[in-house]
Amino acid sequence: MQPWADQNMYHATGYGTVLYIQAVMTFDMADIEVAIEAIKSAVIVCNKNRKKSTIMGSLTKFATKVDYDSYTEEEIHAELCYAECLLIRAFLTFIQDENLISFIKGGLKIRECYKIYRECHKISLNRKVATDKHRVHFESGVCMGIGAFNLMISLLPSKIMKLLEFVGFSGKKSLGLSELQRGCELRVGLRSKLCAIMLVAYHSLVTYVLGLAEGDIELATELLRPCLKDHPKGAIFLFFSARLEEVKGHIDDAINRFEESIESQSEWRQFHHLCYWELMWCHCFKSDWLMAMKYAERLSKESRWSKATYTYQKAAFLVMCSDQTEETKKHTDYLFSEVPKLKQRIAGKSLPFEKFAVAKSQRYFQQGGYLILPALELIYVWNGFNIVGKNQELLDKMLLVVEATVTELASKREQASSDKFYHDNYTLALLLKGVCQRHRGLLLQAEQCFLEVISNEKNLHSDHYLVPYSTVELAILYLYQEKFEDCRKLLDKTKKNYKSYYLENRLLFRLHATRLQLKTAMNSNSDSHSLTDGAGHGDNYSMEEEDFADAKEEAK
Repeated sequence: MQPWADQNMYHATGYGTVLYIQAVMTFDMADIEVAIEAIKSAVIVCNKNRKKSTIMGSLTKFATKVDYDSYTEEEIHAELCYAECLLIRAFLTFIQDENLISFIKGGLKIRECYKIYRECHKISLNRKVATDKHRVHFESGVCMGIGAFNLMISLLPSKIMKLLEFVGFSGKKSLGLSELQRGCELRVGLRSKLCAIMLVAYHSLVTYVLGLAEGDIELATELLRPCLKDHPKGAIFLFFSARLEEVKGHIDDAINRFEESIESQSEWRQFHHLCYWELMWCHCFKSDWLMAMKYAERLSKESRWSKATYTYQKAAFLVMCSDQTEETKKHTDYLFSEVPKLKQRIAGKSLPFEKFAVAKSQRYFQQGGYLILPALELIYVWNGFNIVGKNQELLDKMLLVVEATVTELASKREQASSDKFYHDNYTLALLLKGVCQRHRGLLLQAEQCFLEVISNEKNLHSDHYLVPYSTVELAILYLYQEKFEDCRKLLDKTKKNYKSYYLENRLLFRLHATRLQLKTAMNSNSDSHSLTDGAGHGDNYSMEEEDFADAKEEAK
């Protein structure tokens, strides 16, 4: 694509997109700068092909209906590529620098991008030209843009939306999913497979990392099947095939598929890192701590993302190993001592998980060289129990370990007065026990664990995050029991009462996902108005279905 990137808008956009993906994978500032320059060049190429507007034309546009048939086919595709470039440029702005001006610039680009996507949607509805040879490619791009935009914004809690200058926007998940699905159904569309990848990623990855594992795995499997048929050795398709096996609880099958994805290509090493990351978790879910440590070690050597995170993971897995020799203990001490030194700043800010890892590493030494179930705590904060819970054998194995730890700590209750971290350790073990029991279907026992964690709030010395996390766990449990009012009260309590704890934004995503699930559940049980998160609705820049209903009305 590079040789024609300064002449052809699709080559320019494609080349810039590839560099953007590489920049996001590495977070290396040099890669980010290269991607920004490529996207800037792509914007220039797209602008050359966009329809030229005059001052009089701009004034009359507001008073008269636009004649979209006057656009050439090249001009409408230029609008679409221009919108895609602006969106990528905005994301690169966000990760490049954290200052206020950067966020304002990014927000303005997203506003402009949204307006162009909406204009493209009107073009697809109103344009009557029958000679468009590539109409299906244009329509698949419109579906992808509108779908991805709505889906992305619908996932963001109000606090995150404000930080990203998305104020004034709202996204509707159902509209996002339906537009991406429509894009998939345009089988020969240039962006149809991209729509499929986005849907598969949403159902198999996003809902598990940020939500309540509510993805439609059967649909994702069906969408991926034709992609694998056409590209049986495609690294991305093999990766998602592995991910689908993983979230089904078929861990051994997932491991084999991830290894296939790695073997399918050797040019894009950064993509291997995604597979190593998943392989690390797969072995972690199997309680194969040495293999999990092996992949964390590989990531720490090859990946530029967060060496502090990888080093902490190595140490946490090593603590869980049963064979604790003196040499093992020395290496564990060394790893934990290295974590604070490796803490970095990306886009001018510290990574939230690195702060957590540093605090836990310091705690290891403050407690005299031990941590309570650090690898299981990692599984929990990365939402891994949503996957472990699909495999009863693996879940039962972990539950036995957690119950033994709770019993041991309960027998040492008299140490609470002399050990300032006793309640932190006991409460963590209780939370993990409750999570395992909830996934095991032991809801009454899980509820008792979460309530006991919450009751220990004033006794905690360091791990204050345990209480808001347990409160949301209890809310999720009540949601499944259809105790909707109790669920709502706990979500409101968490949002209002708890601030500045470890991994706060991570929990806000789960809280937002729970609130959306609650709204859906209440709608299915009542005709009354449901809960809303109260963010971004009813303003001029909404991407709700009503906007597109208006556009369809104009087309009549």
